[in-house]
Amino acid sequence: MTDPIEGEKSEVRDGMRIDWDAPIRMDDGIVLRADVFRPADEGEYPVILSYGAFGKGLAFQESNTSAWERMTAAYPETAQGTSNAYQNWETVDPEKWVPDGYVCLRIDARGAGRSPGFLDPWSPREARDIFDCIAWAAVQPWSNGNIGMNGISYYAMNQWHAAALRPPHLKACCIWEGSGDYYREQMRHGGIYSQFSENLFPRAFYRAQHGLGNRGMKSRVTGEWASGPENLSDEELAANRVDMEKWGLERVLDSKDHRDRSAKYDQVVVPFISSANWGGQGLHPRGNFDGFSASPSTQKWLEAHGDTHWSHFYTNYGLDLQKRFFGHFLKGADTGWEQQPKVLLQIRHPGEKFIPRAEEEWPLARTQWTKYYLHPGDMRFGTSEPGTEKKLDYDALGDGLLFKTPPLAEPLEITGPSAAKLTVSSSTEDADLFVILRVFDPEGREVTFIGSNDPRTPVANGWLRASHRKLDQGKSKPHQPYHSHDEKWPLTPGEPVELDIEIWPTCIVVPAGYTFAIHVRGKDYESDEPPLVLPGLKYTTTGVGPFLHNNPKDRPPEIFGGVNTLHFQPGKQPYVLLPVIPPK
Repeated sequence: MTDPIEGEKSEVRDGMRIDWDAPIRMDDGIVLRADVFRPADEGEYPVILSYGAFGKGLAFQESNTSAWERMTAAYPETAQGTSNAYQNWETVDPEKWVPDGYVCLRIDARGAGRSPGFLDPWSPREARDIFDCIAWAAVQPWSNGNIGMNGISYYAMNQWHAAALRPPHLKACCIWEGSGDYYREQMRHGGIYSQFSENLFPRAFYRAQHGLGNRGMKSRVTGEWASGPENLSDEELAANRVDMEKWGLERVLDSKDHRDRSAKYDQVVVPFISSANWGGQGLHPRGNFDGFSASPSTQKWLEAHGDTHWSHFYTNYGLDLQKRFFGHFLKGADTGWEQQPKVLLQIRHPGEKFIPRAEEEWPLARTQWTKYYLHPGDMRFGTSEPGTEKKLDYDALGDGLLFKTPPLAEPLEITGPSAAKLTVSSSTEDADLFVILRVFDPEGREVTFIGSNDPRTPVANGWLRASHRKLDQGKSKPHQPYHSHDEKWPLTPGEPVELDIEIWPTCIVVPAGYTFAIHVRGKDYESDEPPLVLPGLKYTTTGVGPFLHNNPKDRPPEIFGGVNTLHFQPGKQPYVLLPVIPPK
């Protein structure tokens, strides 16, 4: 038996039977705590499960006030038809699911919220915990044994991990804007350390860590401490969680530790829908596309959209998509899902205009892979190959070099992954390359887009540390180079080397009269407009959200602060391989 803790109870409110702090014992004896939202009428229902470390007792409106206010202002429908009392960051609203005959199960991850233990998000231990939670949910008297997982970002990423273990009762996954490769997406972009985790962990994980007790926040619906009643000292809290900044900085190369925290797509056979964000710079598009392509599941779907990474999860568009999917796989209901296109792309145009288009595969089979060359004389970007031999220098930590097409005579659609091939030398033993795809209107103003974590993102980003240029030839494709990141190849100062740079998947229709551009830089992309400070947001937005690359421990100026040189020579002219899509 599990001893009850303060707050464990069951009650009927707002038309739901709610079990607060239901105990779920893990194989090592740790007891995790879950909130169960279920129909008031007795019966067996399918379960929508989410497992995460953001604190099941923290209301969306309080834990991420800025996001809530922006979402509900832009899409009032997200706050309609519900009291919003049970809204929780990046998970489903029970009041919109329980009336349709679902159980919503929210579980505080080990070490988070009201669940004790060592806090280590995305670890193998966490994946095993989710496996056990699925098994527990399947045999409860209110469950019909069909379990689905659903959620955004964190709650999407760990679905890949759990699905790879193949829990027998996991019947469907909705993987909304997650990621899969812990090294290449979460920790290091092209080998360059991303500061995302050192931003995310304090603002999202540590504030909800189990043991904060009365120094934490209270649940607005139960009045209980969201991080449990236990009060641990700062030293005890620090010893009870992974030090993510230290963890990431120490692991410069890809390793078993990264692999253990990465998706094993080849083991995922459960039916799933993978939902990507074109503006998910730094985290949220790549894994959704790669997971869809690499999984052997015979029942898999891909969807891609724009806007913030929470909005369409909660809009009627996203809610309809999710309910048709889960209704089909968890209830066996006729929801029309059998007519759902395998690939549904919201094709992006300037001005936040999106036009839905059904496709059959990813990347698109009709893609015209086209080389767009960089011209050093007039700084032009186009399909003709320059015949010149030249060198262009730029500050290795500076704004770099911008190459533009002439105003387009007709619209140009770019949909898919891209790859740059550049020949570069440095005055030092290493160099970091930031490659940005950009669009400018006829007046020369840059067109940016609302992204998952920043309101002004460019078309696409790519990164590579020159010493990490070694390719895995077995996994690389012309349009998606794959770097092994298993050893360093330092530069010899002044000696040019060829670099293949992955540019993450994107979509844009560039109108006639507009200009398309590539920007080769020595630092992160920055919007031409001043930085934005949004109320409640724990970072200043400059165009890449929290996905910055400025940690001096990873980029010491004596190594990365020299002069880089872009080389042009016959037979080795720099170019970008672009996924040009002809009209259907």
